[in-house]
Amino acid sequence: MGISQQYCVLYCSLKLFFLQCYPIKIMIKKCLRKYYVRYIKKGRWDSRDSYFGKLVCLDAGIECLASSFIFTEGPVWLADQGYLLFSDIPASKIYRYIPGVGISVFRSPSGKSNGLTRDRDGMLLACEHENRRVSRTDANGQVKSLAASFKNKKLNSPNDIVVKKDGAIYFTDPPYGIKEKEQEQEKQGVYRIAPGGKELQMVAEDFDRPNGLAFSPDETKLYIDDSSRKHIRVFRVDSDGSLKDGKIFVDMNIPDRGNPDGMKVDVNGNIYCTGPGGIWVVTPESKVLGIIRTHEQPANCAWGDPDYCSLYITARTALYKIRVNIPGLPVL
Repeated sequence: MGISQQYCVLYCSLKLFFLQCYPIKIMIKKCLRKYYVRYIKKGRWDSRDSYFGKLVCLDAGIECLASSFIFTEGPVWLADQGYLLFSDIPASKIYRYIPGVGISVFRSPSGKSNGLTRDRDGMLLACEHENRRVSRTDANGQVKSLAASFKNKKLNSPNDIVVKKDGAIYFTDPPYGIKEKEQEQEKQGVYRIAPGGKELQMVAEDFDRPNGLAFSPDETKLYIDDSSRKHIRVFRVDSDGSLKDGKIFVDMNIPDRGNPDGMKVDVNGNIYCTGPGGIWVVTPESKVLGIIRTHEQPANCAWGDPDYCSLYITARTALYKIRVNIPGLPVL
């Protein structure tokens, strides 16, 4: 048998082998997918206090709602619409999740939006990395800029955002979405847009990478985490909206993978903050009750469903949900 004939026989044998193995590959993928779903539904918990089990529905587990995204972030529940919005930053898309229906694209492109929330009029606010601004979508669907510069210099890349009951908007501005040479601001600040959107002021400037932020239920405190320093700080909110007496609230510097990121607060003042290893659950007295161990590193979370007892979690390539016993604070 000649060399060319030998190669021909070898090629045909290999082709036949892979054709025979293809159904096995499909079966393996299905088994892995089945195992993956079971794993997620089972959930893992790092409980450090018995009260942790009274907050989190440990028997319900964690549910994967959708996957195959690039990097999910910024979830917000629209109660009057009955759906969740969240960002996929690299894809420059905002997705809509309707319980019982599924996923659809809400906006594309989104300016590589990150954090999302709503103002007191129910309009969508977005932190846009690509456009280096905070935008507002009005009732007609027009997207307009609320803040894009400070002292005639471009913002870094607005990251996460919250709205106070008086209408004031607070957002963090780390440089994650830009290159070093593009940065114009000397500080990685936390900003406040006064009610009415006419004045922008820096309310904190001593952060390295300010990220997630959330108010206490009575709005007398504002929690802000610093991703690079791996801690949450707490500030007293003064009557004029300024931040006072900042101090470290929780040190999250443990060997686990991940950094402090998005956070939310429930009606009793407990803080749920994405961080190393999963979602940290912390009391208003700064006691760490436990960590919700998610399959993928979480970046943010949001309360949702009619009872606000569902915690929606954006974690890298997927959207998850976990049930809790104490409802979260609604956006509006």
